[in-house]
Amino acid sequence: MELLSLFIRSAFVDNMIFAFFFGMCSYLAVSKTVKTAVGLGAAVIFVLTVTIPVNYLLENYVLKQGALVWMGDEFADMDLSFLSFIMFIAVIASIVQLVEIIVEKFSPALYGALGIFLPLIAVNCAIMGGALFMQEKQFPTIGHATIYGLGSGVGWFIAVVLIAAIREKIRYSHVPAPLRGVGMAFILTGLMGLAFLGFMGFEL
Repeated sequence: MELLSLFIRSAFVDNMIFAFFFGMCSYLAVSKTVKTAVGLGAAVIFVLTVTIPVNYLLENYVLKQGALVWMGDEFADMDLSFLSFIMFIAVIASIVQLVEIIVEKFSPALYGALGIFLPLIAVNCAIMGGALFMQEKQFPTIGHATIYGLGSGVGWFIAVVLIAAIREKIRYSHVPAPLRGVGMAFILTGLMGLAFLGFMGFEL
């Protein structure tokens, strides 16, 4: 029940897009069609689900003060936390490169549609934000960190697919010229963010 509550909270209450507005650049760029939104959303789920537990292990067994005690008592006072940003980014970049290779191999059309925004997942603030939130929340086990990563990815996926579906529909609506494109996307994002505030009262 605790893990389910963590998943729902990370996906809906602490949604990366609607609560923190993380990853807005790729969110706005690839949400013109549902197909590309689903592809990038799935990639973000995979990257967050893999990188957050890996970074959790790095944080707890290598980086933070006393983490290296397993190597011997002489390492008990060693603090490598100043390397957190570099190590987290290295892990994220490695996993994103793997995702890019897989997508290019098995779905060249999707790879072409996503364009530069697929490799840019490596610098997507939603991915780095997930790692930093993991560090801040101090999860007791790697299982909690994994569920948090999965939930955060699912939340980003839901956000980008929802906005893509709406943007496809409003192409046939009479939207005032100054609001077409990104302008309307920002308005819709704000309204959806307000709607997602309703999940704040939901606790398991």
